[in-house]
Amino acid sequence: MLFNSLDFFLFLPIVFILYWFVFNKNLKHQNFLIVIASYVFYGWWDWRFLSLIIFSSFIDYSIGVLLSKENKQVKRKLLLWTSICINIGFLGFFKYYNFFVESFIASFSFFGSEISPNTLNIILPVGISFYTFQTLSYTIDVYKKRLKPTQNIIAFFAFVSFFPQLVAGPIERATHLLPQFYSKRQFDYANAVNGMRQVIWGLFKKVVIADNCAKYANIIFNNSDDYSGSTLLLGAFLFAFQIYGDFSGYSDIAIGVSRFFGFNLKQNFAFPYFSRDIAEFWRRWHISLSTWFRDYIYIPLGGSRGSLNKKIRNVFIIFLVSGFWHGANWTFIIWGGLNALYFLPLLLTNKNRVNTDIVAENKLLPSFKEILQMTNTFFITLLAWVFFRADSVTHAIEYLQSIFTVSLFSKPAIIPFTVLFLVLVFMIIEWLGRHGEYALERVDKINKPLRWSLYMVLIMLMFLFTGEEQAFIYFQF
Repeated sequence: MLFNSLDFFLFLPIVFILYWFVFNKNLKHQNFLIVIASYVFYGWWDWRFLSLIIFSSFIDYSIGVLLSKENKQVKRKLLLWTSICINIGFLGFFKYYNFFVESFIASFSFFGSEISPNTLNIILPVGISFYTFQTLSYTIDVYKKRLKPTQNIIAFFAFVSFFPQLVAGPIERATHLLPQFYSKRQFDYANAVNGMRQVIWGLFKKVVIADNCAKYANIIFNNSDDYSGSTLLLGAFLFAFQIYGDFSGYSDIAIGVSRFFGFNLKQNFAFPYFSRDIAEFWRRWHISLSTWFRDYIYIPLGGSRGSLNKKIRNVFIIFLVSGFWHGANWTFIIWGGLNALYFLPLLLTNKNRVNTDIVAENKLLPSFKEILQMTNTFFITLLAWVFFRADSVTHAIEYLQSIFTVSLFSKPAIIPFTVLFLVLVFMIIEWLGRHGEYALERVDKINKPLRWSLYMVLIMLMFLFTGEEQAFIYFQF
């Protein structure tokens, strides 16, 4: 079920009414409704894969209970690794089985040997990468005694399957979201209004920006041999805004819808295209995943402590794993490796935490130096996005080679003026709203007629520029 579909616009008010007007007097009933609604939401895509979520939830709930009763470190570690192996095992089979088989075949073919093992026609369950990491965070935190194991099975199942963020995040930590299922929730009108504002902005990002950029980005990437360097650069530019509008738009809708039900999810994007270096970019892009890797892989490996070789090793591990998390293709792994190369100079010169504030804070315009920094960061990010979007490594390399030719200075064959104007308006609104958690968060401080005019314009643009309905990109991960 897509957020930008008629199905969801019928589903949401039904759940909202039941939640606040029928089951509002009993917390357990509210949580149980969330579980059922979440399973309906997920099962709308393919009900068969509900068994994976239910099984994963049951395993991690049971292991949490067992950890609460076990004091011997050897047995506790065995329980932890049971959870890790089961969850990563499911993820590995559904997402990476064919990748490993095909890579195995390719490696033998390289040395002149031909083998033909069987591949499987495996359907990737939507959101498996997201809810797998969410349940793993619970088990790891319980094992490390950062979190008390829950005895409330309904609350735990609701935490794992919470429908607003089930299939594409944000990836919530049990320490943050699970306790919210224990407390009685009161309807907060101001919080709901804030949520609606964020939903509107998320839908604008998806419907107006992402889907319209996708139309032209797809044409250019799918026919890259036919276009000049300038057109290919424009295609990469449009994809950069497609993926940002698509993914951050989903996160905004998820966070906004959660507010309707009295829940607060963590910010997942913090205006990443205003970053002044790549380290700042990764503190602002897909924050829930970046911090997950930081806390559960990077820091346990030693982080930025230790010898120079260990620092370099840890950076490459974290970025390569991040790339591999995104998909079973060498393009994603190279994308991760490129970002590691971008990041290393900052780490090795101790400049990776220079830009931790908001760019041009309390100023209307950035300085010339900040403009150069943001332009440079966006450009190298855009080049890496080519690998993310390309069909293969060969396609990505040929695409980049074709950009850096004399034809880069020619007039693009495709110039979608309307889409580029919409992107410009979008970035102006983002810039003006960069001090909030999302661009429209602080518009309640402007006068009511102007505020409502802005809402009406955004909604009107959604109707005027509704393109071909496209699934959210991160559903494939």
